[in-house]
Amino acid sequence: MDTRTPPEDHALARLRADHPGHRIWRSVRSDGLLGDWVATLHDPAAGVDATVICDGPEELREALAVQRTQADRLRRPR
Repeated sequence: MDTRTPPEDHALARLRADHPGHRIWRSVRSDGLLGDWVATLHDPAAGVDATVICDGPEELREALAVQRTQADRLRRPR
């Protein structure tokens, strides 16, 4: 890991690599600082909610795993 790159940048890159069906980004607060972690759905096979917003990267990772499970259940034949 490059010690000059903030850990949040590495977390963002890992989330993007692990969840290509979402556009993953950080919101910007009114004071200009980075805020919530956001995932916008681009592939219906990857989730069910259009947007997922979480406080941190691990919470977002868990939420996206739930999204994938929900999408899989909807696609499964009955």
